[in-house]
Amino acid sequence: MPPRVVVTGLGFITPIGNDRAAVAASLSELRHGLSPVAWFPDCSIKVAGTIRDFSLTDLNQAGWTWPAAYSLPRETLRGLSPHGVYAFCAVEQALRESGLTSAQLGDGNTGLFCASAGSPRYLCHHMAELPASRGARINPWGVVRTIAGTLNFNLSAHYGIRGAVAGFSSACAASGQALGYARDEIALGRHRRMIVVGAEEPTWESLLPFVGLRALSRQADPILASRPFDAQRDGFVGSGGAVAVVLESEECARARGAPLLAEFAGWGQSADGYSVAQSEPNGLGIETAMRQALRSSGAEAAEIDYVNAHATSTPVGDRAEARALLRVFGPDGPPVSSTKALTGHPLSMSAVLEAALCTVAIQESFIPGQAHLGEVEPEFTQLRLPRQTVAQELHTVLSNSSGFGGSNVALVLRAIR
Repeated sequence: MPPRVVVTGLGFITPIGNDRAAVAASLSELRHGLSPVAWFPDCSIKVAGTIRDFSLTDLNQAGWTWPAAYSLPRETLRGLSPHGVYAFCAVEQALRESGLTSAQLGDGNTGLFCASAGSPRYLCHHMAELPASRGARINPWGVVRTIAGTLNFNLSAHYGIRGAVAGFSSACAASGQALGYARDEIALGRHRRMIVVGAEEPTWESLLPFVGLRALSRQADPILASRPFDAQRDGFVGSGGAVAVVLESEECARARGAPLLAEFAGWGQSADGYSVAQSEPNGLGIETAMRQALRSSGAEAAEIDYVNAHATSTPVGDRAEARALLRVFGPDGPPVSSTKALTGHPLSMSAVLEAALCTVAIQESFIPGQAHLGEVEPEFTQLRLPRQTVAQELHTVLSNSSGFGGSNVALVLRAIR
């Protein structure tokens, strides 16, 4: 039998809190982290999920500040963009909870998989410097700060990771694939443990391009802006931050007395093969991913206690996923909610964020309610969409993610028994 894979550490820098305790409280109390933004006077986007206690907007790193609890060496900082700072802090939390030592991180049995779109802000900045100086002024850290692999470059070097290191860039499914392939590395015996990180920057450079796709909500009230499954939803609210998850073989974790937070029981993935930017209308791809995840984990549909939906609050995407959920689970299926009503949609980090939120829900024994739900779209009325948090012991949960090009990932997590 392949080794069971368990979660032994979590780290959060998110709109709903910058540590596990704050996130758990916000999640259970349905307190959102969406704030008004005023990027430009006539900008149609009024709300985003922003990060508190960090000031990283200055293009000169000398002006950056972050919580005093984190010590960032200068040689590490110089290669980081803002979302890299978020990621560093999230990893520090996860490693502290997991109890991993520097020697274990560098023993060749620990790997690192990351998901990020890079730093559009710093890419714009560094590229603008080139023609302005006629190529005479080129920042030596411009490449490693900005491109999609910046997290894996910087974090692996800082922590001395000698196992597998890779970056994933399949848009909003990216960190789900990072988690799934990390699980496989452990289940196949290639690694004892893997660190999975997703991080994004909630800046206008990262989020405003989605206006062209008509994907973002134009509401100024956060409660009206991010409302998955609501009949009046009009798009998603962009956000960012970072989340880190430590995965480990159960045998290895128990041997060193690590906390066992949840079992990562299985996963599935698929593609729609339909559109570069829009979900297949009937949710055939996400249905396939969910059925694969159930089969991979050995779980029956009836065993799922809760589904954390990808539902971003877009008209087409929510409808497609709802149709898939009803085919997989039927009208008497498990409670469903999308925590993006609270966090906004953090793009490539959404899957690792929501897997971590599911782990918190398992640990704390509650089902997060569907926040901001007013009038349910008629087609969704057969879904069980609890409007308030429900105190309930959770044994098995499923979490969905979907991205551009129709990439779909479903993850199954179980309570440790």
